[in-house]
Amino acid sequence: MPATFELESSLTDRYQTTVPEGVRRALKLGKRDRIRYLVQSNGSVVLQRAGDTADPVLEAFLDFLARDIATHPRHVRAIDAGLAKRLRAMVKGVEVNLEAALDPADE
Repeated sequence: MPATFELESSLTDRYQTTVPEGVRRALKLGKRDRIRYLVQSNGSVVLQRAGDTADPVLEAFLDFLARDIATHPRHVRAIDAGLAKRLRAMVKGVEVNLEAALDPADE
């Protein structure tokens, strides 16, 4: 884990602030990028670059899968040809834009 450092900024009369340069560099923020504030139950706040954050539920599931595969590698099998053919038929002609927001409100 990278070293921890502390930076400060102040609020204007309109509750606006400038994100300190060190934070912008750490999060690889550019102009017009979005940031996310995660308010913890203990009152602390985590600042993240929006869109780059992992879903904690998905992360927990992927960790579970990794542990299960490591513990039971014999359970990992290739998809049979018949299932692969049916899956290809189901998605034939379907175009996917991986960059598009799932929720139109996020655009």
